[in-house]
Amino acid sequence: MTRPPASPFFRPATIKTIGIALLLIAVGATLAADSVGQSPSSSEGPKMLRHVVLFQFKPTSSESDVKKVVDAFRKLRQEIPQIADFEYGVNNSPEGLNGGVTHCFLVTFKSEADRDAYLPHPAHKRFVDLLKPHLEKATVVDYWAQQ
Repeated sequence: MTRPPASPFFRPATIKTIGIALLLIAVGATLAADSVGQSPSSSEGPKMLRHVVLFQFKPTSSESDVKKVVDAFRKLRQEIPQIADFEYGVNNSPEGLNGGVTHCFLVTFKSEADRDAYLPHPAHKRFVDLLKPHLEKATVVDYWAQQ
């Protein structure tokens, strides 16, 4: 009785190659997991610090009042050089989960030092003074953008 030829998959050289490949995959996954949350100088390239600001305006504030606040916030990009990018929008979600928040602003910085220079900047302080009489509620979240 003759035996069929051994499958090439089970040859020692093939098994060794598969073992090395699995080891490399495991090491790569470990390195990728370790890099999550690193500073912007990580090997993944530069990350951007996002400063998310959500506002609910007082019911007594007119559309004109809100427009003045929005325009003043938009102007900060020209007044504070540490701002890398800026965008904003008005809630239009059909889910009804905004909890009264109507306006979202996204201010982007290249570093925490840039954000830290922005917060006490005189132009930012003037903006906050303009905002305060119209602000019902604010939520602010900062995070390093991840892909």
